[in-house]
Amino acid sequence: MMNDRPLILITNDDGVEAKGIKELTECLRDLGDIVVFAPDGPRSGMASAITSLIPIKYTLIKKEKGLTVYSCTGTPVDCVKLAVNEVLDRKPDLLASGINHGGNHAICVHYSGTMGAAAEGCVFDVPSMGVSLLDHRPDADFTECCRLGRMLARRVIKEGLPHGTYLNLNVPNTPNVKGLKVCRQADGRWVKEFKRSENASGEPVFWLTGSFENAKPIHPDNDTLALDSDYASLVPCKIDVTDYDFLALLKNQWTMDN
Repeated sequence: MMNDRPLILITNDDGVEAKGIKELTECLRDLGDIVVFAPDGPRSGMASAITSLIPIKYTLIKKEKGLTVYSCTGTPVDCVKLAVNEVLDRKPDLLASGINHGGNHAICVHYSGTMGAAAEGCVFDVPSMGVSLLDHRPDADFTECCRLGRMLARRVIKEGLPHGTYLNLNVPNTPNVKGLKVCRQADGRWVKEFKRSENASGEPVFWLTGSFENAKPIHPDNDTLALDSDYASLVPCKIDVTDYDFLALLKNQWTMDN
């Protein structure tokens, strides 16, 4: 007999024991059968990294009605690949990555293991979304993030997403989120990205830090401004990174002589 309940695959980049992924799992429990397949420890900043030089493995952590939890030695993208190729008996109806401890808005979408996993789900043509809270604390309050993430998950399960598109939801660190704004990704970059110190041998070492600066002109509908105003931001992202405007220019105006 076929199971008509939606299948939801959940992963993250903070590790299977992080509070964020446990909160996300609980708030989506009644929407379908859930398989959690997540790294065995923190993998932040992994983007779409894959493990190719050494083997990876997974371990069953929990199995109960409607919920199965696995831990994997690989990256977030490894988790998605392994789950879809080797573990699941059907394609998920939703991939939810998160809840990330820390924001993944603006340029961070390119660095994030959370969003790398969501993008990988999209590669498999699974409706996929990443969910992040602008709070790095291990014991952060995910109440508003769960509320909005659940609302979005229900909509995606019901209506799907366009081929090649995945969603990036970021929620500000406030108990009173004003609402949800559909945004563009802010244009900008991180500056003063390293703090220099010394190790015990007196050698210079560098800690990643910095602050984000919007590039000008600053578009009023970008995700950074929405979050700064206590709104959650929702940005639709594309797998296809082709610049079609410049592609037309290359075809029509550039001469590709050797």
